[in-house]
Amino acid sequence: MAPSLLGWIGFSLLIFLLVLVDLRLYAHSGKTPSLRESAIWSAGWIVVALLFNLGVLLVEGREAGISFFTGYLIERALAIDNVFVFVMIFGAFAVAPTLQGRALLWGIIGALVLRTGLILAGSALVHQFHWVLMLFGAFLVVTAIRMLRQGDEQMDMESSRLVRAVRRILPLTSDYQGEHLFVREAGRRLATPLLLVLVVIAFSDLIFALDSIPAIFAVTQDPFIVLTSNVFAVLGLRAMYFLLAGVIDRFYLLKPALAAILAFVGVKMLFEELYAIPIGPSLLAIALLLALGIGGSLLFPKTEPPEGKVADPER
Repeated sequence: MAPSLLGWIGFSLLIFLLVLVDLRLYAHSGKTPSLRESAIWSAGWIVVALLFNLGVLLVEGREAGISFFTGYLIERALAIDNVFVFVMIFGAFAVAPTLQGRALLWGIIGALVLRTGLILAGSALVHQFHWVLMLFGAFLVVTAIRMLRQGDEQMDMESSRLVRAVRRILPLTSDYQGEHLFVREAGRRLATPLLLVLVVIAFSDLIFALDSIPAIFAVTQDPFIVLTSNVFAVLGLRAMYFLLAGVIDRFYLLKPALAAILAFVGVKMLFEELYAIPIGPSLLAIALLLALGIGGSLLFPKTEPPEGKVADPER
């Protein structure tokens, strides 16, 4: 698939319009979206992605259509892991629910820009040095092992190097100032903690992108497919957060399922030269692993810890 310049421009305009609509209709209200609103918007983003997928299928053929859907499914599945981290970030920085939507919106916009740069750089590397795919595969296997070992480990945000660096560079106010990222106090221009949260969200998504983007290169090396599947998965992330944030802990088998997906894709890339697994069976395996993680969590709910063993939320 080699879309023309007009195709790239058309896709860019579509994404701009979608972000604008999302900003005006979903984020502009200044209130926390209800569960119903979040469900509708999540479904809406999925429908838009599937319509785009249908266009790829009709214009470019079956293989390109399945490649897009597989890449989108991988990114959408791994994006659920982002929700775990966003919950921890907002808890660590005591972000009010009414501010979380705005922080997610601008954090995701920043993440889209950073991901685009990573995808273009990765595509150039793969095109120039095909053996890079084996490095990506090994990286994904290591990432899967690390994900399994980490489990539900909590992150210490305040002691992270990123947060310390931002605090050194930018003077911050002591508390939030509504949705403002900068305010002026005593003649000084100060950043608010909301800006710090935005930076942490964008950087966290960038870290996730280092795991997820190589996974799509196992499906296709076409930069257009890789980029578009990434973008559509990330665009629905904010609505997904408000839909799942309150129940994300129930899906305790999801992390092992995501680790298994990364391991499967990594092994696929490592042994691509010996045996290339067709795109159809790959899609089926990824969908099955994801279904097992979600379905298993719902069918076999996690038992509550014994009394006296409840984790301290402040730790």
